[in-house]
Amino acid sequence: MSEVWNRLIDIENHYVSRFSETGKELTHYDYVEPTVTWSSRSWTSDTFRLANIGVVDARETKGLWMMHCCVFPHMENTAPIFGFDVVAGKNKITGCFHDFSSTGFASHPLIEWFGHEVSKLEWRKTRELPEWAQRIFSPHIIAAGNVSNGDELEQIITMGTRNLDHYIDTVGETDGECTDNTKGQNYYCENQKLNPHTPRVMTTLGLSEEQITFFIEQCMFPET
Repeated sequence: MSEVWNRLIDIENHYVSRFSETGKELTHYDYVEPTVTWSSRSWTSDTFRLANIGVVDARETKGLWMMHCCVFPHMENTAPIFGFDVVAGKNKITGCFHDFSSTGFASHPLIEWFGHEVSKLEWRKTRELPEWAQRIFSPHIIAAGNVSNGDELEQIITMGTRNLDHYIDTVGETDGECTDNTKGQNYYCENQKLNPHTPRVMTTLGLSEEQITFFIEQCMFPET
């Protein structure tokens, strides 16, 4: 049994539960291949426009498990985009990225709250981000790697669930503060698609080029 995988699947289950409790499920895709199983689920609610969870499970064949989650506020909302991505082998998290990313309103209360929360993490290290990432991620982004059992893993699990709960509970408070933020949200998606690491990891996990394109364009970062 893998403690790392089990704890990350706990986060997945928590996210699914919260989105199902607070919203309405829009789509649910499940694909089972000989070497990999992957799924994508999306929800909408009165307080968020779109939430998506994508999971690629290649534990049996590649020894890897990946989850992506994004929550987009309504277009009339100045709130940031919630993002949580993790890739893990059996014994460690090889990469975990978490941010409240501005849609053009960098001083939003949720971003300030997120910055305060992550400042408490002693193991958090500042790293140089590529140009596409600098355009969309907040200065507070968490980027962690080589995390095995221990305090750091426990903090990632706690942070991942607590921050999603706070986001879901408060994101609707700034609804109606702008007329239409389609441009800001599309800008986020456009830049996320410039990340070469995402399709590279999916290829390693066994997805075909067609599946990767569908996953990224239609599920993870759909433009409006």
